[in-house]
Amino acid sequence: MHHCPHFFWILHAHYVLEVLFETKKVLKQMPNFTHIKTSPSKEITICGDLHGKLDDLLLIFYKNGLPSEKNPYVFNGDFVDRGKNSIEILMVLLVSFLVFPNDFHLNRGNHEDFMMNLRYGFTREVLQKYKLHGKKILEILEEFYTWLPIGTIIDNEILVIHGGISESTDLNLLHQIERSKMKTVLMPPGSINRGQIADLTRSKAGATSTLPGKGASDDSHSEQLSKHEWEQIIDLLWSDPKGKKGCYPNTSRGGGCYFGPDVTSRFLNKYQLKMLIRSHECKPDGYEICHDGKVITVFSASNYYEEGSNRGAYIKLGHGTTPRFFQYQVTSSSCLSPLHQSVHAMESSAIMILKERMISRKTDLTHAFQLRDHSRSGKISVAQWAFSMESTLGLNLPWRSLSSHLVNTDEDGNVDYMSSFQDIHIEKPVKKVKSPIVESLYRYRSDLKIIFNIIDSDHSGLISMEELRTMWKLFSAHYNVCIDDLQVDELANIMDLNKDGSIDFNEFLKAFYVVHKYDNLNKSNTNVANDE
Repeated sequence: MHHCPHFFWILHAHYVLEVLFETKKVLKQMPNFTHIKTSPSKEITICGDLHGKLDDLLLIFYKNGLPSEKNPYVFNGDFVDRGKNSIEILMVLLVSFLVFPNDFHLNRGNHEDFMMNLRYGFTREVLQKYKLHGKKILEILEEFYTWLPIGTIIDNEILVIHGGISESTDLNLLHQIERSKMKTVLMPPGSINRGQIADLTRSKAGATSTLPGKGASDDSHSEQLSKHEWEQIIDLLWSDPKGKKGCYPNTSRGGGCYFGPDVTSRFLNKYQLKMLIRSHECKPDGYEICHDGKVITVFSASNYYEEGSNRGAYIKLGHGTTPRFFQYQVTSSSCLSPLHQSVHAMESSAIMILKERMISRKTDLTHAFQLRDHSRSGKISVAQWAFSMESTLGLNLPWRSLSSHLVNTDEDGNVDYMSSFQDIHIEKPVKKVKSPIVESLYRYRSDLKIIFNIIDSDHSGLISMEELRTMWKLFSAHYNVCIDDLQVDELANIMDLNKDGSIDFNEFLKAFYVVHKYDNLNKSNTNVANDE
């Protein structure tokens, strides 16, 4: 089967673990079902199984746009196994989720399960790519999977789950279940203990790559779901719709059930829902509609069985509109130029976001660089630059490898540290305003907006001098920002353009915006504005 040539670096285990830890922290706060709202202007895109096929994910982002607050996504499980790039898919999805936690949603599939990974290839992929830390990654994945939400409910009328339902599916009970106790779908409660799982893992993954078994005592009854709860989740992750009425065991999969159109109708009526969107089955067109339009299957891995075997698809949904289907197929021509452009676009926007972080701390960063520049040469080593970046911005990133995108380095490997700010500056309304104030305002503009909306009780969008002072007190107390009242007054007076004693807050915030000088084609634009 043809695969596009990929030139991806394998992400260092340190960052894989960091992403898993951070995502798990956020997931632990989430309910079993994520509730989301759409509007005609804010559609949501729903994607099905990807199964380690990175080309498909990149093609979706290329065709449909990168995730953002304006472009939300739901990925409906089965991110891993079978394909060659499961860890890369997982990292792209999890980082997107961390950046846009309110607009990027993940559901658990039946392959988000450490026992399934042993059987279908993801365990092997991790151990091959991460010879040193593979076991640790697998150990964290095992628990991480259990915190993934088990479904998404859109506009209180569309249920998105990986597999399907049965005649006994009880949404009220499913909202209450402790989903983190669902370690694996392959073993009913009480059938096996942790010690045995460790032995099984050892034999499957090779003697040197065991997952730590914590012993049988770790699997006390209180740590497990009841058989009934376990079956509820199994049905959600494993079931398939069929044309025949009724509900009967899913013999081909050995888990979940086949459910007929009558089961769907009763279920939707009972919970005042209009539609069920699910994945879990490869379809020639990438999607299929059944049960009188009440059940939609969406599958996003094209060429799943072999080259040309099926298209992939995704669905776009706006509030009150009928679902729209988009199909695609990865081919040698579709994947070369657009996908690399797409990767480049992702990298460029990430670098721009980083640059904005840097400019919002320009004063602090400059101070940190100068502390290390004992000879006042304007240069420090890459290691010193990386340390300054990490300690000032508090971002645990691969700064050394990012340095080529962010700063100029001479042939001796020394960094011209002020070039960190060469392509970017904060456009500011008045020259007299001191840079640290501008940077603080820029850095916390979304927080200031929230505080402003609380204070602006008449929703006029205008704020009096007194209110600005109150707001600033609230803000500086909460964020430990050391800017004295005198400076705030000075700023307020400058910003009160028509001197009527009130400030148009949106104009006030708009006055501080970042200008990127990323126009490489037009070098004449790159003369740097100095905002010191």
